[in-house]
Amino acid sequence: MNAESDERRPDAKAGTPGTPGPDGGGAPADGDGGGTAEPALGSRAPHFIKRSRTLHVSWQVGVFVVGLAVVVAGIIMLPLPGPGWLVIFGGMAIWATEFVWAQLVLRWTKRKVTEAAQRALDPAVRRRNIILTTVGLVIVAALVGVYLWKYGMTMPWNAGR
Repeated sequence: MNAESDERRPDAKAGTPGTPGPDGGGAPADGDGGGTAEPALGSRAPHFIKRSRTLHVSWQVGVFVVGLAVVVAGIIMLPLPGPGWLVIFGGMAIWATEFVWAQLVLRWTKRKVTEAAQRALDPAVRRRNIILTTVGLVIVAALVGVYLWKYGMTMPWNAGR
């Protein structure tokens, strides 16, 4: 589904401040949006590109290819050194400039990251995480101490010699 065939909202091209559309922003005319207004879904291509169907399809193919290249580079970076997830989300952001499905995925991801950040700031969760980290460090320190007591400063591959 692209910006020109959004069957869910027949008023998607109205463009008035009270209706969601490419120019309207999706906020009600009285300014009471009930929170943060999300931008309207759809293509963010320049108007001269959207006027011509063939030019718009060519634009979408180009955006898809560039986004795909960035996402594939991010997937390659996952096991290798590099910011894999950051690059993947960058590719999704490139796709979101043109495709509604990518915009919805990014909105869902932003919402989940915000919820996780709020949960992480909860004092009970922070206290639990600090306790678990401390217990884990104590266990690791005890294991290192046992190793050093038994083998000294010998590397594991030289322990049998």
